[in-house]
Amino acid sequence: MPRRLEGDFDYIVVGAGTAGCIMANRLSADPRNRVLLLEAGGNDNWIWFHIPVGYLFAIGNPRSDWMFKTESEPGLNGRTLAYPRGKVIGGSSAINAMISMRGQAADYDHWRQLGLTGWSYSDVLPVFKRLEDHFLGESEHHGAGGGWRIEAPRLSWDILDAVGDAAEEMGIKRIPDFNTGDNEGTSYFHVNQKRGRRWSAARGFLKPVLNRPNLRLETNVLVDRLIVESGRAAGVLFKQGNEVVEARTRGEVILCAGSIGSTEVLHRSGIGPSQWLSPLGIDIVLDRQGIGRNLQDHLQQRAIYKVSGVRTLNETYYNLLRRGLMGLDYAFRRRGPLTMAPSQLGIFTRSDSTRSRANIQFHVQPLSLDKFGDPLHRFPAITVSACNLQPTSRGTVRIRSAAPDDKPSIAPNYLATDDDRQVAADAIRTTRRLMKQKALEKYRPEEFLPGPSVGDDDAALAKAAGDIGTTIFHPVGTAKMGTENDPMAVVDERLRFYGLRGLRIADASVMPTITSGNTNTPTAMIADKGAAMILQDAR
Repeated sequence: MPRRLEGDFDYIVVGAGTAGCIMANRLSADPRNRVLLLEAGGNDNWIWFHIPVGYLFAIGNPRSDWMFKTESEPGLNGRTLAYPRGKVIGGSSAINAMISMRGQAADYDHWRQLGLTGWSYSDVLPVFKRLEDHFLGESEHHGAGGGWRIEAPRLSWDILDAVGDAAEEMGIKRIPDFNTGDNEGTSYFHVNQKRGRRWSAARGFLKPVLNRPNLRLETNVLVDRLIVESGRAAGVLFKQGNEVVEARTRGEVILCAGSIGSTEVLHRSGIGPSQWLSPLGIDIVLDRQGIGRNLQDHLQQRAIYKVSGVRTLNETYYNLLRRGLMGLDYAFRRRGPLTMAPSQLGIFTRSDSTRSRANIQFHVQPLSLDKFGDPLHRFPAITVSACNLQPTSRGTVRIRSAAPDDKPSIAPNYLATDDDRQVAADAIRTTRRLMKQKALEKYRPEEFLPGPSVGDDDAALAKAAGDIGTTIFHPVGTAKMGTENDPMAVVDERLRFYGLRGLRIADASVMPTITSGNTNTPTAMIADKGAAMILQDAR
């Protein structure tokens, strides 16, 4: 028999990542609401959660990463990818790229066109502003005083300035800010940092309110499944050490465990496609076909170019004196390479002239390596990664067994459509054109990946994209918002679960279509807006 966690809770929030930290903050602001927050990871009491460049050590480390892997992907020529997800309070915001990016106004206007009332850009802009404490201050586009600190990067690189100049020579205009509704252009990314330290959702929204007597955080717990009684989510069962614990709610269970975690909890609860769950010996509580389908992610083609006559992080890293100076610069001024986000320069443009808006995003880095976790290359080089912002391929997430500690099957199904393969080929062409601009001539860029032997025809470039393509860690859509007549919809426009009372989902899994940029900030918005809906409906 499971042990009963004492007390009845008004809200049980599953997952203390970006969404869960914000959800718990907002719901517990009313002292009458008793909130339980459950997190599978531990506290963020490790130095590499706070020094920005620590992502190099956190990604691929079981202390901080779920260590998921994809299935063998046909579109990637049979390769399997590591699929990092944060396992700590703050979730992926504790190990991610720290890039503050909303996407495009057209993304949210499209959600509204799908019938999702209240999700147009004009509807969500006030939520983005409410969240922010932006270095540019209060304006038409930004907010000040919120929990989500956003600052300008604290270092620059001559080679990245030159790539920005090259983009201008191609006709891609310089813009001061990617977050005004239209991100087409080139600029340096704004980052979730405060004075050179990572600013995760835990730092911004959870830690400041942990002293509230009506908020209880339990860490190192693995939520197994929902307790469903009379068509209502009445609580959850979770493992804490070797013990099974039951927690009950008078109000609602809110899943904030992300596109992977929320899907796993639902599947183990017998909620999802019956043809997937019945063979695993799981009793079907609700046959909901959309749960675990509609997975979308941004695939990037990581092109690498050797350069000459300019500094990159590669050779800096292998110079002991320079490494020592980097450490001192960070210790005394909170500046220099240790403050670096994984990508500094962004370029948003169109892969071809027929596109109605920017559909590829470049992450440009003054470094190169084979993959995260590997050492930097010993030659000076930059990485110029282009990703398809609006992919048409759709994948799946599904559990392999009823055991909560068994890793799920993740099959993103990259490059499965003709359109995605065409965009991938055109993105490599765009990269090559960028690197041939006059602004870069003096640095003599030399293509290392995919390599000059790869031809310029569509088939060769699509195959090369499969060889060098990798995830930017933006899984969304596995429990999508939709109207009642959409058989694949899982929640309605107020994030209420179709077919079960007392259950909502408020994380990246509810996105019907992926946003055109990094997905952490949109996830924060979904949680904040969702919390406001929950409180409004309770009244």
